[in-house]
Amino acid sequence: MSTQNSVAPDEDRMGESPPVTWRERLRAVRVDLTPLRTSRDFRLLFWAGTVFYFGAMVSYVAIPYQIYTLTGSNLAVGAIGLVELAPIIVFGLYGGALADHVDRRKLLIWTGVGQSLVTGVLAVNAFLADPHVWLIFVAAFFLAATSSLQRPSREALMPRTVTHAELPAANALSSLGMQLGVLVGPAVGGLLVAYVGIGWCFVIDIAGLAVASLLYVAMGTYTHREETTPPSLSGIRDGLSYAFSRRDLLGTYLVDIAAMLLAIPVVLFPALVEEVFERPELLGLLYSAETVGALLATALSGWTARIHHHGRAIVLAAAVYGAMIGLAGLMPSIWLVGVFLAFAGAADMISAIFRGTVWSQTIPEAMRGRLAGIEMLSYSLGPLGGQVRAGVTADLWSVRGAISSGGFACVAGVGLTALWLRDFWRYDARTDEHAVAERAVREAAGEG
Repeated sequence: MSTQNSVAPDEDRMGESPPVTWRERLRAVRVDLTPLRTSRDFRLLFWAGTVFYFGAMVSYVAIPYQIYTLTGSNLAVGAIGLVELAPIIVFGLYGGALADHVDRRKLLIWTGVGQSLVTGVLAVNAFLADPHVWLIFVAAFFLAATSSLQRPSREALMPRTVTHAELPAANALSSLGMQLGVLVGPAVGGLLVAYVGIGWCFVIDIAGLAVASLLYVAMGTYTHREETTPPSLSGIRDGLSYAFSRRDLLGTYLVDIAAMLLAIPVVLFPALVEEVFERPELLGLLYSAETVGALLATALSGWTARIHHHGRAIVLAAAVYGAMIGLAGLMPSIWLVGVFLAFAGAADMISAIFRGTVWSQTIPEAMRGRLAGIEMLSYSLGPLGGQVRAGVTADLWSVRGAISSGGFACVAGVGLTALWLRDFWRYDARTDEHAVAERAVREAAGEG
């Protein structure tokens, strides 16, 4: 008599995995909230970033729309990027070097005060019966300068508030807070522009800057681990040399620059709603669409902690971003444009999460401010150049043509960059020498 089926049913199933429930699947992909629970200073940074970006994005809607209504020129709107270029380069690099020497928290506070004063000038100008276009450009210059001084300190301070193991979750949460502000800000800005007036956009921005600065005041002080030296050209040069000597960092910079330079469509949104669809009341929709996609991608970013080949993830996400922008430019309905912009925003945020993880897990503390300044240049120069490219292309060709051609060119540009930097494509966080070394240093210091 055969004994093949003599094993008890319960014993036969002992080696099987229990069924996975929908709740368990959701837990596996949702964003990890651990840093918000474990670190008071990270919570303060999180909320400061949220309200800061909310106010900033209200102004972000107001400035190009005001210039477009005063001049009727896409090129004039794109020229804002040219005005902001020099201060971003100069003060971004200097602000990074400064962040490696001074108290980063105090730098955050005082640069916030500076931004409030400049935004106040924009508010006063907007309430005039005949606003001055030249004054908007001057204010844009000084806003770029003060924000460029501030951002490296914020980026360099965040890793000090959490443990090394919490860095991927902290990066995702920082992005989530930013996207919450970026989502609500343009919608509020669009409504204010349409029904109240541009000047009130700047008033809201000033309030956000004040709240963010007060949250920075409440944070603890983080002293530098090593003796520092005052900012200098040689120190900035050391930071640049370090950044460009590492092909993994170089890849994160170049992929993002290629994507933004070739594909970013934001500067054309006023013309798209005014000339193509004739629905100016939906301007806020276009500004918010990418953010909705980014917010959803961040909220479901738990899976990113299980990905170790960050280079290829960045490349693939950036290519998808370009493809979605290209398709958005072809859509016959403004609502379909919004859908594809949301897909693009999700892809861009995935790329940003992996870029942030590479930066925060591999850059040593002594270099973090200067490298944060260089990182800021990488994700600022691309959009600024992209504004000029899009404005010129739209004036010479068409708004739709400028959006679609830029998106599909992005796919090609990102692909060529990955082909050139094959070491970046093969990057593995588990074995990369810089990631391993920084993990050992932070664990020895008990940081977070």
